Amino acid sequence: MIQNCKICGVKDPQTLSYIINHKYPPKMIGFICNWPKSKRFVKNEDLNQLLNIDKKQSKFVAVLVNPDEIILEQLKDLPFDYYQIYDSKPSYIKKIKEKYNKKIISVITVSNKDDVENYKQYENISDIILFDSKGYHKSVSFNHDYLDKVITKLPIMIAGDIKIDDLDNFKNKNFCIDISGGLETEGIKDINKIDKFLNSVHNIFS
Repeated sequence: MIQNCKICGVKDPQTLSYIINHKYPPKMIGFICNWPKSKRFVKNEDLNQLLNIDKKQSKFVAVLVNPDEIILEQLKDLPFDYYQIYDSKPSYIKKIKEKYNKKIISVITVSNKDDVENYKQYENISDIILFDSKGYHKSVSFNHDYLDKVITKLPIMIAGDIKIDDLDNFKNKNFCIDISGGLETEGIKDINKIDKFLNSVHNIFS
């Protein structure tokens, strides 16, 4: 059964307020913090204002690609519950976790079945393992069947160009669904799609 969801790439206050106040809010909301190649990137000075809101039932996630100390220091006082980290070695992520006292979502980028096995390096320093494509700011999928043999005590999150209509494929999987581009129209978050998605996840989750 789907274990709730995360909506990623939120960058404007109207969309954020709608998501937080939805009758079935997502478990997590993600913000792109240090990847300016992404159309969903939010500058640090804008993050301060955007996140000045009661997040209610949702947790806030800083999405970071191999973050340096400069960005980590800029983010340390913002109300993030998790750091979702791409392209960093386990030893570095461990240092980040210890210094900034944040829960960690370690990202395993996947293009083939062998890539999946990399999760084993991150189990001891992570709170969640996220399997994503190697598309980063692009919406690219991968074969989610590769995850069938993953055995871990940690929660599993999946991303990679997931669409609302894909949810039925995951309804018997213990995954948290991470979606971004699938909730957009012409590159902009679409309230109607967000509403449909959150209602669909609730119906499966409950």
